[in-house]
Amino acid sequence: MFESTLVPPRVSRHRSGSRPAIVIVTTLIVLLAMALLASCAGDAPLSPSDDPGELVIYSARNERFVDALLEKFQGDTGITVRALHAGGGAVNRIIEESRNVQADIFISNDIGALEHLRINGLLEGSEPEGVETIDSRFRADDNSWFALSARTRVLMYNQDLITAEEMPTTIWELTDPTWAGQFAITRGGNGSMIAHISALRYEWGDARTAEWIAAVKENAGAIMEGHGDIRRAVGAGEFAFGLVNNYYYHQQLLEPTDNNVGVIYPDQGEGEMGAVVNAAGVGLIKGAPNAENAQRFLAWVLLPENQREFSYASMEVPINPTVQAIGQAATIADYRTHAMPLSELGEVFEGTKELIERSGLDLELR
Repeated sequence: MFESTLVPPRVSRHRSGSRPAIVIVTTLIVLLAMALLASCAGDAPLSPSDDPGELVIYSARNERFVDALLEKFQGDTGITVRALHAGGGAVNRIIEESRNVQADIFISNDIGALEHLRINGLLEGSEPEGVETIDSRFRADDNSWFALSARTRVLMYNQDLITAEEMPTTIWELTDPTWAGQFAITRGGNGSMIAHISALRYEWGDARTAEWIAAVKENAGAIMEGHGDIRRAVGAGEFAFGLVNNYYYHQQLLEPTDNNVGVIYPDQGEGEMGAVVNAAGVGLIKGAPNAENAQRFLAWVLLPENQREFSYASMEVPINPTVQAIGQAATIADYRTHAMPLSELGEVFEGTKELIERSGLDLELR
């Protein structure tokens, strides 16, 4: 704080007209001092009780999809956000830190990962305001996690190389040698790939799913780190099509070049299983060191404008039907979807990773 010491001026006691001048000068000095003190007080640091503190967030999503959201939260609340973008390693880090919890909130691109943490006692239930806007199918029974945006597994194709009529229309067709070398997939440890294969286990059982994994690995022209790599490669004509989440198709459409792409929602025929849907969402970590701020974040992110922010950055579809989706996106009510409840993804999360590796598809690129 700025400090000021006031020294009164020397004045003559013998001039009869001096008293009014002394009063005026003294008054001006006092007013100046008050102004200086007020200015200094305005520059004073916040007391501990005024400091809104911080929030530590671990995120498995692409940082481009979450940074604007977190910056908005920090701007709206004054709470300092510390974010760790850990990708697929976020879940393991939360597990490893369970006896010395470092994070408050987990943002996941896979409901299976959130439910896996809940089953293992690493998430904590809550009742944030606005949670009722999320359908019960897309949140945990105790609201320890809830989804905010949905995405669907699709086949994005290059329209210069192949027509919609020539494209495969089911996921099983990717095992056909006809398509050898013509498409790309992600590594086995990608969160969306794990969830997709979990849904196939639910539909087909482990034996047929393992057969699918092995055959698709052999047929794929490339196994890539992420879906962004696939969409760019398909757009550039390196492959006829790729297995991606639907929002990557919308992203490619916005590219200034290499944007002549189309999309197939697979397994839409009568009696077919429907397209596989997954979702992204947030979870409250048990023992969060900044629990009060974590609760503030949950209530904040459930505000409609922030639900919109969560989904629009990635071009996913909002779970809340009252939040408008991006213009080109089909809602999950527009096509046939797979029947597996998302809450069951967590129960098979580890088993699915083991099946992927046993079937010969590496979880990480080597």
